[in-house]
Amino acid sequence: MRKLIYLMNTSLDGYVEDANGSLDWSNVDEEIHQFFNDQERELEVSLYGRRLYETMQPFWSTVDQNSDLPAVVKEYARIWNAIPRIVFSRTLDHVEGNATLMRDGLTEQTTKLKSLPGRWMNVGGPTLAASLIEAGMVDEFRLVIHPVILGGGKSYFPDLKAPTNLMLLETRHFSSGAMYLRFERAGSV
Repeated sequence: MRKLIYLMNTSLDGYVEDANGSLDWSNVDEEIHQFFNDQERELEVSLYGRRLYETMQPFWSTVDQNSDLPAVVKEYARIWNAIPRIVFSRTLDHVEGNATLMRDGLTEQTTKLKSLPGRWMNVGGPTLAASLIEAGMVDEFRLVIHPVILGGGKSYFPDLKAPTNLMLLETRHFSSGAMYLRFERAGSV
């Protein structure tokens, strides 16, 4: 049975975007980029919402053809393009690349995908992840916490009606000062 992970960069105060919707505050140097490459390489399927898909698809679908970019960036593009994505959207007409469009059935489709043989799948983006966190479907939370306080923006975690207990599985310190924390939902198998 596959586990569903949720991995994103976050500020020390828990935001994945600043108040203007920007991601420019994070310092994704070569070491952190390689870490994300290694994490992404383990995935068998990714769940995306419309907004994340529209952000990622235009850039990552062709960036590996740009000879001016570092090898680690081109490597991520090759990994990203190989992973099947399921895009949940009621407003998109179509998706491109290695993606399938789903209009409804987030929890049903996620339950089905989790029940298949395999190891890892992920949910990308805080809005889509919020629904799956609230439904108790996210098995692991993986945060790369950057040493910056944004003071507002889009939160990594949704407002929950009840606490979710977690167990720390792994930590890692990056030379940039960022810290990786990997948690498992308590009682998750």
